[in-house]
Amino acid sequence: MPVMPGAEAYHHAGGQVGVLLCHGFTGSPQSLRPWGEYLAAAGITVALPRLPGHGTTWREMARTRWEDWYAELDKALADLRGNCAEVFVMGLSLGGCMALRLAEVHGDGIKGLVVVNPSIVNDAPLLRLAPLLKFVIASVPGVAGDIKKEGAAELGYTRTPVKAAATLLRLWSLTRSELSKITQPVLVFHSPQDHVVKPGSVRILRERLTGGNLNVVELANSYHVATLDNDADRIFAGSLEFITSNASVPLQRD
Repeated sequence: MPVMPGAEAYHHAGGQVGVLLCHGFTGSPQSLRPWGEYLAAAGITVALPRLPGHGTTWREMARTRWEDWYAELDKALADLRGNCAEVFVMGLSLGGCMALRLAEVHGDGIKGLVVVNPSIVNDAPLLRLAPLLKFVIASVPGVAGDIKKEGAAELGYTRTPVKAAATLLRLWSLTRSELSKITQPVLVFHSPQDHVVKPGSVRILRERLTGGNLNVVELANSYHVATLDNDADRIFAGSLEFITSNASVPLQRD
């Protein structure tokens, strides 16, 4: 299946500090590409894979599930860990959820986490019926493109495949149930004006991550896809500062 122009994966070979970037549900690497290029310019090795079923058509995505997306990220993480001394994981929306899940599974194999408007709880009551609705309705209107900045656009699907969405319930439940395993430092960027992910996800993180490892920064001038929005520069600079504060090996600047 041809990949939409601009939705391609992105990789940069830098120094001994690596970052895995995880894009969101029905989105593509395009939403995180500027972030990846910013970190690459600082000498960081960057992996931004395209998740299976994303960046092509929503019909192709309907043939995938969360385990497929997670497996792609897990493989990219293994590759980074094989080439870098330390690895950080960062993600947007559902990519933030999968970043948290990777930290739960891999423990101190991940140095720290940066998540932007992470999604770890069901915000759509009808989604609870998705396991049944998928036999009746193939797709519903998409959620991509929630951006405040004039002229900015996200490359994502205009339709959401119900069959794929139905698998999210298990991922969210599993991630929430093991949040106590996360002991790494976690930086959360949160947009109070988010029309896709409601505040419940960040509230749960505040309630469960009580070991002093959580820092939440509010983005007052951005909507959900904040990595392409007015506060993108704050995210990029803040994540680089987070890396330099927590990495024990120096960055290799180009």
